[in-house]
Amino acid sequence: MARTQRSAVHLEMRDVYEPAHPGFNDWLNGGSGRVDRTPWTSLVEQATARGVRMRRARIVSEPVTDYIAWEHMITDVNIKAGEEVRWLPRRLASGLMLPHADFWMFDNRLVRFHYNAGDGTSLKRYEWVSDPRYVAPVVACFEMVWERAIPHEEYTPPR
Repeated sequence: MARTQRSAVHLEMRDVYEPAHPGFNDWLNGGSGRVDRTPWTSLVEQATARGVRMRRARIVSEPVTDYIAWEHMITDVNIKAGEEVRWLPRRLASGLMLPHADFWMFDNRLVRFHYNAGDGTSLKRYEWVSDPRYVAPVVACFEMVWERAIPHEEYTPPR
């Protein structure tokens, strides 16, 4: 992220990530679900201060899972830090050629795919792709998702 100059985009397509996350479990048990996210928000603030546009799109099933409901609730922290976040109900993703895994893409030239287990737990396995022949379709995919997706402040996840 430190070398990113113009843009960082993130596409999330799973309905559950890290089911053992302490914040998620706190929220499930009636707590606030809030955890310290200062390392992430500091990174976002530094990047956006350099002029990097940070966008995150989440493709979600509806009604949403508890995890997505919690994630939606805590997204205000991302927004305050400078991220733009949109939500795309899966039913509106018809016709999109979506990649095989979630990804981060930096400056439309470098993609980092990340892999999760079936239950959403991160496998901490990543694949870096910089070949323009493979990056170009990922750029196009993200932009099509972004066009269709609903801005965070306008999206109320149905439960």
